Amino acid sequence: MAELAADDPQSIGRYRLLSRLGAGGMGRVYLARSEGGRTVAVKLIKAELAAEKEFRSRFRLEVEAARRVGARWTAPVLDADTEAENPWVATGYIAGPSLEQVVAGRTAAGEDPLPENTIRTLAYGLSSALLDIHGAGVVHRDLKPSNVLVTIDGPRVIDFGIVRALDALPESTMTGTGVVVGSPSYMSPEQIRAQQVTPASDVFCMGSVLAYAATGRRPFGSEGGGMHAVMFRIAAEEPDLEGIEEPLRGLIASCLAKDPAERPAPEDVIAGVQPISTGTASAPWLPTTLIAELGRHAVQLLDTDTPPSGSGPPDALGDGKPDGNPGGKADEQLTSALPRPSAEHSAASPQPGEPGEAGQPSAPAPRPARGPGKRTTIGLLAAVAVAGVAFAASGAELPLLGPEEGGSNSESSDIPESYVGTWGGEVTRDGEPTGQYRRFVVTHGKINEVVANSVSLGTDYECKSDGKLVAAGDSVELDTKVVKSVPAGRCSALGSHKLTKASGSTLKWEAAGRNATLRRITGPEKLPEEYLGVWQRQLAGGGTQRMTVEQVEPGSMSVGMVSEAPDEHCEAKADVVSVGGRDEPVRLGPPRLDRAASSGACVTGPSATLSVENGALVRGFAEGTVKSFTYERVE
Repeated sequence: MAELAADDPQSIGRYRLLSRLGAGGMGRVYLARSEGGRTVAVKLIKAELAAEKEFRSRFRLEVEAARRVGARWTAPVLDADTEAENPWVATGYIAGPSLEQVVAGRTAAGEDPLPENTIRTLAYGLSSALLDIHGAGVVHRDLKPSNVLVTIDGPRVIDFGIVRALDALPESTMTGTGVVVGSPSYMSPEQIRAQQVTPASDVFCMGSVLAYAATGRRPFGSEGGGMHAVMFRIAAEEPDLEGIEEPLRGLIASCLAKDPAERPAPEDVIAGVQPISTGTASAPWLPTTLIAELGRHAVQLLDTDTPPSGSGPPDALGDGKPDGNPGGKADEQLTSALPRPSAEHSAASPQPGEPGEAGQPSAPAPRPARGPGKRTTIGLLAAVAVAGVAFAASGAELPLLGPEEGGSNSESSDIPESYVGTWGGEVTRDGEPTGQYRRFVVTHGKINEVVANSVSLGTDYECKSDGKLVAAGDSVELDTKVVKSVPAGRCSALGSHKLTKASGSTLKWEAAGRNATLRRITGPEKLPEEYLGVWQRQLAGGGTQRMTVEQVEPGSMSVGMVSEAPDEHCEAKADVVSVGGRDEPVRLGPPRLDRAASSGACVTGPSATLSVENGALVRGFAEGTVKSFTYERVE
């Protein structure tokens, strides 16, 4: 920490600044307290960056996405004002040093590298953080030791996703402000080559972080020999993992594979390092010297006084009204929704309350080439008007594996009859709901045959997998392979899945620290008649949105969407993952945009639910976005 300087503000929004925590290419970071006494970290964006309209728009979207990330393994986004003259974002303050400080301090003192138990727990925590970050539709893009904080309870990841807003800057601003996107020593090969950045990029960066923590050395050398030399080694040479023993060496090496497809998913890493319960209290994950240092750090924080009113520099930044709840108290605002742009924005800007089609962060895409003149940001600055949405629903089963399509008949099957059928349920992790829905269709088959299809539906993704039978006994074990990903490149296989017969007509599903109680789905999967017809609602920015729901050819349960607006025509399709039942809504996957048939700034939306309430069709969205849209029947 450093004392506030003469040019530092006294407060930002409703947060009283205590000290400086650091500064970087995007701005300064301050330690601050809310009016209710909560300690937070506030990042204040540089004025030069805030002056760029495209940066501000992207920053708004990325802050909204980051807000959806769980807080167990990260510093949660609590508050923000993306419309202030100098935008800012407040996160929970993590009382602990960075991993970079810890490793550098031990190296300077001549101490041994961090022990294996610490590295295993670090790998578990970082992978868990990436699961939560990727689950919110965010790719970190800058995972490095200085963005990993060390606490008594495990590592915490900070600064996720926000760096993506820098992609919107013109080259002149990047050069003039000295901003570098990413940290060269901890970039992935695809970042260096300016290729598409997917969640697998974060896994590579995690491998570099783990190697650094285990050895005290950067796996591709220091930047002392030149930044470009390091970047070449990352793209073309093998990492230096000397001194790392198996099995950690193999795990880290797999994370550092040049081909993103060959890297493990975070779930696979978790499965490889997950602590094994011994029935006794677990040992601390950190060396005792580090635990003592964390204690001193906490005492220092408690001794930090809040400056009295009127002390320090006179000016405060922001109007004191954080996004999403202008009239509430400060501590209430910490849990308020982040802002939606005002209704006066043009049709080419995100409009209030429009998830996905207007303002939802798009799936990771290749970084556009820098160049002069105006750029069109496809999928980011989307118009809201959606003229027509056609939902096509079949009267037959979903187009998944059916009982007759398995590799073996029931007489020679290794799958018990009680497992065969269609199952669905909501996913939990560490006892908390994840917002995901899991669906299985299990059929007869033998070892090494595909016996199951699986669909995982998240807030803004849909993953379809084939499951090959690995073992069958008291439980059924499957090895899965992703066969369809929406958005493309978003999904990765969880690896081993375990299904166990539970009470009644239920199965217990377990994979990579997640579980679900799957209930048997019986009877024909068919949309109720009350859903069928043409529905319409008025849009806040003008125009209408129309949905046509109809039964079509058996086996086709795709959702067709056609959007019309001034200077725009957008076409997309989405899947019906579940037709509901037992008071459950219809579940829809995220739409897939047909770019060849579309024109203008089109962007697809998140997953959704459909229900009929009081004669109206309600389209609902996950917590953290607008709650629902209501459509009236027109035909």
